[in-house]
Order: sequence, then C-alpha cells, then structure tokens
Amino acid sequence: MTGSLPPDLALTDEQRRPLIDDDGRALLQGLLEHPRAPRYNHTCGDRLTVRGLVAVRAFATETATALPQPPDRRPDWLAAFVDRVVRTVPVYRRSGPPPGRFEAIPTVSRRELVAEPWSFVPDDHRLDDMVVFTTTGTVDGRVTYIPSTPETTASYAVLIDAALRTRGRRLEGGPGRTAIAQVCWQRRTYTYASVSTFLGQAAILKLNLNPVDWRDPADVVAFLDSIDAEVITGDPVAFARLADLPLRITPKALVSSALALPAGLRDRLEARFDCPAIDVYGMNEAGPVAAGLPDGSGHALLQPRLFVEILGADGRPCAPGERGEITLTGGFNPALPLLRYRTGDHASLEWRGSTPILVGLEGRPPVPFTTADDRAVNTIDITVALHQLSAARYTLHQRADLALELGLDLASLTQAGAGSGATAEAAPYVEELGRLFGPLPVHVHDISDQPERLTYSTAVT
Repeated sequence: MTGSLPPDLALTDEQRRPLIDDDGRALLQGLLEHPRAPRYNHTCGDRLTVRGLVAVRAFATETATALPQPPDRRPDWLAAFVDRVVRTVPVYRRSGPPPGRFEAIPTVSRRELVAEPWSFVPDDHRLDDMVVFTTTGTVDGRVTYIPSTPETTASYAVLIDAALRTRGRRLEGGPGRTAIAQVCWQRRTYTYASVSTFLGQAAILKLNLNPVDWRDPADVVAFLDSIDAEVITGDPVAFARLADLPLRITPKALVSSALALPAGLRDRLEARFDCPAIDVYGMNEAGPVAAGLPDGSGHALLQPRLFVEILGADGRPCAPGERGEITLTGGFNPALPLLRYRTGDHASLEWRGSTPILVGLEGRPPVPFTTADDRAVNTIDITVALHQLSAARYTLHQRADLALELGLDLASLTQAGAGSGATAEAAPYVEELGRLFGPLPVHVHDISDQPERLTYSTAVT
C-alpha cells in the first residue's frame, strides 16, 4: 500500500524483502549510503516469496515463448477465463451468466473502477499480500485505487524485457548492478532504491530529476553516471530533461510510457544516448500493453494473455483496420482481471503476418476540430503533424470563435525560454497548425508546470 503507514502497520524488512541475499543487501546499502544519492523519501521492496518468484518466472517463460494468436480465432484461454471471472468477480457477476457470444458480454470502463474498485477483485483472491496503489490517471482527475500483487509488480520487468526484445536487446539484471532506473520530472513524487529478486538481486530505483530532491544539483549527473542503469524508464517530460544533462551513461534502451513519445523527441534521445527509445503504451489497470515499432508504424502487443478488441461507438467490434476504442480482456494482474474493459484509448488493429499491431494509437476519443472555412480536421492529422516535433507534450484547444490555444511544455525544448525564445521554439508548431487549419489565430502558452490534462478539447458546437 502506498503512502505513510502507522508504525504498527509498517512492514518489517523481512516482509518487504523476503528473498534478498547478501549481494542484494550490500548493493542496497551502497545505494542508500551513496555520497551523491538523492534524498530518498520512500522505502520499497519487491515482497516476493518463493511461490511468487516461481509465478513471475513462469510468466517470463510464457511471454518469451508464446506464439502469436491467429487473427481468425479466439485465444485458447479465453473461454475458461470468462467463466471464472463471471463467477468470482462482483462487477462482472452482476450481469448474470455470460451470453452465448463473447461480443454480447457487457463492457465496463474506468467509471466503474473509480466508483467501486473492490468490485473488480475476485472473491477468492488472497488478501494477505495484496498491494493497493492510487492513481489520478483518469479523465476527470479523480483518485482511482488499483488492486495488485507483488507478483504483478515484479512482472513489469518481464514486459520491459519484452519491449526490449522487439529491438533485439534483453534486460539481464544480476548482482551488483542497477537494472532499471525510473526517472521523473515532478514537483513531488516517491523516490527510493530497491532490489529485485526476479532480476537476480539487481537494483531498481525511482529518481526525481528535480534538483529540490537532491542535496546538490550536481549530484543528479554524478549519481546517474555512477549507477549506469541497464535500462532507464520514464515519460517524455522526464526524458526531455534527461537529454539535456551532461551524462556519460550507456543504457541498453530508454523505455517511455504514460504519455505518447513524440517522434522528434524519440530521434533526439536515440542520437543522444545511442540506444533505442521505445514508446510503450500501457495503463495502471493493465500494465504495459504494446511497444512502438522502430519505424513508428504501430505498436506491437506484448502480453500473451491479454485479448484486445477494437470497438466502435455502438459497442460493436470494428472491422480489421477500422479505428475504434481499445478494449481489453485478461491481463497479468490476478487482483484485477479485465473483461471487455474499455480503455478510452483509440486505434485500429491490423495483422502483419501473425503479429497483431495497434495502428494510429491515440489515448483519447476523437475531438471535432474545424478550419476557418468549415472543414473538419481529424485529431489523427494533428497528432501526425505535431508528433514529428520535439516537445515532451502539448495540448490543443479550439475556442468557440475557432481560435486555437496551443499549450507547449516549453521547458522540454532545448532552447526554450521566456519571451522571444519561447516564441521561436513554438514557431514550428504554429506553422504546422497553419497548414492544417489555415489562417486561424494561434495563442501559445506554457504548460511546463501544469499537471497532465487532455491533449485535445474544443468549445465548438
């Protein structure tokens, strides 16, 4: 459970790290006592037992060896999964026995999860090792509670490795090294050092690049250079700042999530660190779902027991190649099994040989934009145009008078600054919008210090 616990409820070191060995203890102690370490504000452990470690290793084997599902048939595990969750999970049991056709099963969404997270937990799920964390990653910003398990948390490393394998690389881990460093750029967040049993007693860290979390601003570079993490994870906002630091690190890959990684920023990162920068699509409810292909043409699915549908606004399955809402069944979290869970994200699904690919992925429903001469502008066209540029994130709102309000994370742009500097950095975005919308006013404002919000919105009726 996240947050501060009363002393009588806090986990002991044995409960937090049941399988840590002497190598792991030495590595952890060295990271905690490192002279250039950040001001850690959280204590974390993988909580894996022997049984849990066996489960994660089995998931790793299945993920590495599973064959792609032919496009003309349902996964072999699907029928048994549906039967089980309908019997044991309250939110699905309410709909009664499953209909004869899978497509007739009612869908659920984040609305239900926000309202009653406990109703998604199976009746027979063990509660003694449950992990519950919170997220505000919903459209309206309300807090959502996500039930999970230590095995699920450890299995994120399996899916990071799966993403690396799409680029011919592997996450190895091993004693004495840092396997994963998650970097953030936030006003405030948890930071910690931990050790992964599954990754062979390798370290996993979460760090905030914000200088306020360090004793000396110079320690950021010194510490990151010293740990030389195998893989660095984060979001585009953090990676844009990472690229500006005078680091000498040589990661195998940068794995970006939470926000779509713009192609321009991806290219900049790959040139800066001489390694792949992989855009991973996922969410707290389902974990990493798909990894961006090197040519930017789509996202390859990662999880062997996650069935993906594309549904239209009427709830019916879309034809191959037709764009609709990504809907998930299955997953790797036994505390949160998903059955036709509508994500609110949109794409089409196509098969390239035997590989399913999400194409035109966009994490929000379509928003109607219009030009000065009353032509419709598809948000996909906006995404394609602005995605080639290098801001970590942007927002676009069309006012009722058709004027455009462009929000840019100016701090993520190499030369961004106040006044004319900021205007210069925004110029390519304004030019691209001009090509799409014609002679409409574009008002630029800085969103560097604002929380994430919807990329596209409109007041046009």
